[in-house]
Amino acid sequence: MKADILAGLEAVIFAAEGPVSLEDLSTAVDLPVEETEKYINNLREEYDKERHGFYLREYDHNYQFLTKPSYYQLIKEMYGKKVTRLSQAALETLAIIAYKQPITRGEIEDIRGVKAEKTLLTLSKYGLIEELGRKDTIGNPIVYGTTKKFLQHFDLKNLSCLPELDDEE
Repeated sequence: MKADILAGLEAVIFAAEGPVSLEDLSTAVDLPVEETEKYINNLREEYDKERHGFYLREYDHNYQFLTKPSYYQLIKEMYGKKVTRLSQAALETLAIIAYKQPITRGEIEDIRGVKAEKTLLTLSKYGLIEELGRKDTIGNPIVYGTTKKFLQHFDLKNLSCLPELDDEE
């Protein structure tokens, strides 16, 4: 029975195009969320062993198989994957959003001292930020926040895993 549940969880996570929520995994194997999480932790321990080329990663209670970083060069050579790098302006803007969300474009521009419209469009295009709604103030400006793809891109379990900032930063 345990082996069937583990195999079922593996199959669902493997077949998914992106991270799968704990709730969806629980539904798939017809178990309570707490019990499903225990099985997920068993899988994670198994794939953390050195003999596997991939591991199970959690992003805010969503799970996905990822290739271990030590095999990056092999994958790059095999599939010719290109790496898109973010500009310094994009990284600065993204950091502001990550730490201050929800935040408006105007607030970002006040912090950075430069316009942020094009940078916000780029970050949205890459799926790293999203519109969270509108601020209840004059003009009802759009507020931005990070996405699950942001967590994946920076390999963060959740936003609480962001490094602490010094008071000066």
